[in-house]
Amino acid sequence: METQKRDTLQALQAFDISEKLGFLLEEPLTDLPDYYRVWMDLANNLTHLIESHELRDLVDEMPVLSPHLLSNHRELRLAHLALGFISMGYVWQEGQHSPAQILPKSLALPYWMVSRRLGLPPIATYADSVLANWKLKDPEGDMEIGNIDLILSLPGGESCRGFFVVSLLVEMDASLGLMGVVEVMHAMEISDLVGIQRGLNKVTESLKKMKETFKLMHEHVDPTVFHGTLRIFVSGWRDNPMLPNGLLYEGVSNEPIFLSGGSAAQSSAIQCFDALLSIEQEGETGAFLTRMRDYMPPVHRQLIETLTALPSLRDFILSCSSSDLRQAYNSCVTALVDLRSYHLSAVTKYIIVPGNNARAMGCPLRGVGTALNDKGTGGSDLMAFLKSARDAAQNALILERSSV
Repeated sequence: METQKRDTLQALQAFDISEKLGFLLEEPLTDLPDYYRVWMDLANNLTHLIESHELRDLVDEMPVLSPHLLSNHRELRLAHLALGFISMGYVWQEGQHSPAQILPKSLALPYWMVSRRLGLPPIATYADSVLANWKLKDPEGDMEIGNIDLILSLPGGESCRGFFVVSLLVEMDASLGLMGVVEVMHAMEISDLVGIQRGLNKVTESLKKMKETFKLMHEHVDPTVFHGTLRIFVSGWRDNPMLPNGLLYEGVSNEPIFLSGGSAAQSSAIQCFDALLSIEQEGETGAFLTRMRDYMPPVHRQLIETLTALPSLRDFILSCSSSDLRQAYNSCVTALVDLRSYHLSAVTKYIIVPGNNARAMGCPLRGVGTALNDKGTGGSDLMAFLKSARDAAQNALILERSSV
């Protein structure tokens, strides 16, 4: 038992997993050293500066600061969040019809250097806006939606806050599942059937909690605001019809760079569950999900790759005669299918329906309008991708007569 606890703690440390918070960054910083005051002043006033059309001018006048004074991981994560949100505001300040084609050196060069140190791309990622963008209103209070605020925000008011905070709470509910993932990994090494089942049960419970928490989105995010105001500011410059030629990072490259916007496909937790359950995402869906790993913190990406390289859990269970183990596996897969089905229904409500309404009205909403009706912010063919990911999970269910 002591050996098992030690192995679990070592795995949690190696992959930067918190027992309570999962992949969330613990105790994110809310400010940087004074040298970076210009970055934080812009980032803290982003919505006003975008709406008053002042942000681009202020960024163009900004000095080129060196990131050498950023001395630890949390400072780098806050700098990446701030520079990422400023970049999104700069590119999309004038909406879908006049995106910036060039990110000025004052922003592009330090952003590139910070990104290199973190192993992240120079664009606002899910790891920035969700995992590292939270603070407690009452430091002594609980991690619940009324007590969590964003460090930095984008246009969209309470709907912006609701979108990122609900996503954060869903990730926090994944923490139990990640503990289950580690438990199954260790149990597989010694063919401990009881340990595997116990770990799978934790993943199942976690997935069910994630789905219930996801439902908070309906209370805290207005579909019209999400589609018409916020969504463009989490859109990238790869596979995006609004920026088909990518974005030039001045002082970094002489050629445009193509990067995907923030996407739930960048959630390390969901991809960990896929990998653990030996769910094979194939074709364009599999290629897209694999590419999204480049947008994850390297240690989180490493866990997915470690799980992918392990012997197939599904094949192991098929080779066993344990009906309890098969049931535990199927319950886990079913919970993942249910979560993905619920995500599909949310996408319909928050993207497809408002997008169709904008098209029918003949006048696009502020923001993306109809430009991204069929595209995810990460650049995927939205509904086809989500259905394919769900169906791949469905196909992993072990039927009564299945065998290796």
